Amino acid sequence: MANPFVMLVDDESDFIETMSKRLQKRGFKVLTATEGKGALELVGKNRNLEVMILDVKMPGMDGIEVLREMKKSYPLIEVIMLTGHATIESAIDGMKIGAFDYLMKPCNIEQLSQKVQEAVEKRRAQEEKIEKARMEKVVSTRGI
Repeated sequence: MANPFVMLVDDESDFIETMSKRLQKRGFKVLTATEGKGALELVGKNRNLEVMILDVKMPGMDGIEVLREMKKSYPLIEVIMLTGHATIESAIDGMKIGAFDYLMKPCNIEQLSQKVQEAVEKRRAQEEKIEKARMEKVVSTRGI
């Protein structure tokens, strides 16, 4: 199985640097962004991205806005929301919009790694279903 490809989006550069290194040590391919608009631009250039780890509270475009745009343009990319105590309601709103799950900050790297693995498995299973459906359609339309 290929290494999971994730993007970490948070306005705290120290957090991004630390978590990025920890995820890479665990075999993840990691992209980072410090704001929502830049994150969405990066996703457009990296279509094989599997999971976005997204902070809810960021200046400018917040995590909920980024999530909405992600689900519109890239519905298969799973999103894990990161939240502090003050924004727990936002994380729950994120789940309603389509986030895979949410974790409280500061989060444990083991817990985050596990959530990412679960999200990657879900995404890959969805891709397999889509591919199988495409193949069945080809077979049925060609009468093979």
